[in-house]
Amino acid sequence: MALYVQKFGGTSVGSVERIKAVAEKVKGFRDQGHQVVVVVSAMSGETNRLTDMAQALNEDPAPREMDMLLSTGEQVTISLLAMALQQIGVSATSHTGAQVGIHTDNAYTKARIQRIETDDLKADLEAGQVVVVAGFQGVDEDGNITTLGRGGSDTTGVALAAALGADECQIYTDVDGVYTTDPRVCSRAQRLESITVEEMLELASLGSKVLQIRAVEFAGKYNVPLRVLSSFEDGPGTLIVAEADQDEDAMEEPLISGIAFTKNEAKLTLLNTPDVPGVASRILGPIADANIEVDMIVQNVAPAGDYTDFTFTVAKGDYKATKKLLEETVIPDLGGGELRGDDNIAKVSLVGVGMRSHAGVASKMFRVLADENVNIRMVSTSEIKISVVIDEKHMELAVNALHKAFGLDKADIESE
Repeated sequence: MALYVQKFGGTSVGSVERIKAVAEKVKGFRDQGHQVVVVVSAMSGETNRLTDMAQALNEDPAPREMDMLLSTGEQVTISLLAMALQQIGVSATSHTGAQVGIHTDNAYTKARIQRIETDDLKADLEAGQVVVVAGFQGVDEDGNITTLGRGGSDTTGVALAAALGADECQIYTDVDGVYTTDPRVCSRAQRLESITVEEMLELASLGSKVLQIRAVEFAGKYNVPLRVLSSFEDGPGTLIVAEADQDEDAMEEPLISGIAFTKNEAKLTLLNTPDVPGVASRILGPIADANIEVDMIVQNVAPAGDYTDFTFTVAKGDYKATKKLLEETVIPDLGGGELRGDDNIAKVSLVGVGMRSHAGVASKMFRVLADENVNIRMVSTSEIKISVVIDEKHMELAVNALHKAFGLDKADIESE
């Protein structure tokens, strides 16, 4: 007998019919003798509906009241799923985050889990109950309902699995696993049997939407086996593991596990800025003070030692605000300079732990893009990642070319 924590997202519980299907899936595990804790999100579209109603009444609602409101979405789902399980003969009980003992800090709308009380939860499991838990929420020390931020149900699932010492945390979603890249952009993308926590963290941070980053961090920190599965079809999914499997065939594994990409980037360049100590801080300090996150940074070497060019990227949604801040605050402080911006760019990234022990990945990437006449505007690297900024119009071409060049295409795998 094993203990599974199973999380089902909004699409998986988006209608009464789908809730019935989830109940049947859970029953299958119970019939095999396993203990099951189910974590669910609000039904698809419900969080947006509640948010729209709140903003129709108040353009800037209090965060505490937003948490009180949004937490009701999951409460509806847990009740309906418990009813569906009971209808097919499965003993089940539903719990809000507060009832199950998920304690958080008091940062409304983006709270972090501090501890979980598991005594009552374990007692229900030992009594043969399937425990249905509302994801995305908890309670602070003063008894106020808090939420964990968008996608927080993933974090709830992994945190419960860690607290209970579950054999596996299973994330059910509308895809059947983690792919080498987005199949909608590259039709030859393949599902990965496994991927490391490090690689999944990089892919999630670079644009992959399969898992919330905090959930992956939690799984890595507490060594929780994490599997991504489809709610709508059977299959092994993708297992996310702490470290790469060092077996005899390791040398034959691809250097690259996946290719991530995003169009949600904008590039800004300050030309002719003074090449003096502290200039980077004078540029980026006001941007940080405005709570705008900077991603990639490139500073050119000044030929004569007097002036340099400073380029960086921000999220596309922050582009206009950043541009205004540079024009009105930074450039006057620097005593001049020319500003250029471009919000028609994309970032494409190769991710793979194999980069640590193999040279030449970057040069191969650059050669492939050159052969496709794709110009690289910026480059950023880490131990297991290489990212390039290119023109947005070339993104799909670049992804497909790199996917084939690094042996990730289905046809290449099947022919080995």
